[in-house]
Amino acid sequence: MDRSSLFGILLALVAVGLGMVLKGVDPSALLNGPAWMIIIGGTVASVMIAFPMSELKRVPALFGILFKESKSTDVKEVITMFGEWAELARKEGLLALESKTGDIDDSFLRNGLGLAIDGQNADYIRDVLTEEIDAMEDRHQSGASIFSQAGTYAPTLGVLGAVVGLIAALGDLNDTEALGKAIAAAFVATLLGIFTGYALWHPFANKLKRKSTKEVMVKNMMIEGILSVLEGEAPRIIEQKLASYLPAKEREKLLEEGGAMNNGEA
Repeated sequence: MDRSSLFGILLALVAVGLGMVLKGVDPSALLNGPAWMIIIGGTVASVMIAFPMSELKRVPALFGILFKESKSTDVKEVITMFGEWAELARKEGLLALESKTGDIDDSFLRNGLGLAIDGQNADYIRDVLTEEIDAMEDRHQSGASIFSQAGTYAPTLGVLGAVVGLIAALGDLNDTEALGKAIAAAFVATLLGIFTGYALWHPFANKLKRKSTKEVMVKNMMIEGILSVLEGEAPRIIEQKLASYLPAKEREKLLEEGGAMNNGEA
């Protein structure tokens, strides 16, 4: 479970609910069926119009990405692994790495290493793997844009809901007390539209983009590692090169810990 997504939503609900109470608003005012229908139904309808069904089918999977802790590759382990592969390749040749492919869970890394073992040149390997990254980024971008567009539509639909409510409220001006309640209820749709747009849909889109960025970074690091092993670079050099993908503090810690670069090889 991605706890930041869950805790963020809960905190937003608590903040809005508590704010309403402190402002003297009864939270039961949110139990407004027509307002929910306009916001949720209208947002879903707008997104369906904006995107093809082939992309909308991925929405359940996108929610899974948002609320499940992704099994991201440990960058430090990958760096250490490339150092070990480089040492093995220099001692026994590149074909010695063939026995390692079966232990690799990441299909991208397994495919890239397989291309290197098969004797493909560096330019071909880089082109193939880069194209795969570009295709992945495009899929990720389309998924994030669904939530981003929903965040754009929802607040506007909130205004629409308020207008509809005001039309109904102003239809009878005889009962001023009922008129006040009707006008207050009309703005519930605006509240819901702004809340869902800026506390849910836009943040969801941003989280998908951040996760995508991290995955792209790891895969680019893998490409550099594969090509470095292919070119016969020393384990120490490879680890130093790949460590540049880490934040400064983590990079310094990794280099201090050693691994292949403390064995004196060059």
